[in-house]
Amino acid sequence: MIITYASIFVDDQQKALDFYTDKLGFQLKVDMPAGPYRWLTVVSPQAPDGVQLLLEPSEHPAVHPLKEALVADGIPFNSFGVEDVQAEYERLTALGVHFVQEPTPMGPVTTAVLDDTCGNLLQIAQLNDPEAAAGQ
Repeated sequence: MIITYASIFVDDQQKALDFYTDKLGFQLKVDMPAGPYRWLTVVSPQAPDGVQLLLEPSEHPAVHPLKEALVADGIPFNSFGVEDVQAEYERLTALGVHFVQEPTPMGPVTTAVLDDTCGNLLQIAQLNDPEAAAGQ
């Protein structure tokens, strides 16, 4: 069994697609009609045949309270791995991305948290010692 899709609920699918591709650097994988919405996925350019992130409409009544509670508590909805959090923070900040947490060492990882402009916080994370983590 493998993970093929992961979902994130977004307030506006087109705005999310623009942010996730233009700012974060993901690539569009699938864009097809799905009723009044779209089946809209993006992938990492480093793994174009890997896990697809589904940009899911936030239309279910339970979604808005969940997203609001997570944001209010500063909890990221998803986490993306990067090789260098500081460099990625600087790149994204230069593109106008708003961070709610600057790069912060947290034991075996360094993280930063950003606002995706579509109702979610996202974490970027770097393993501080990948060789040590691989040996565990």
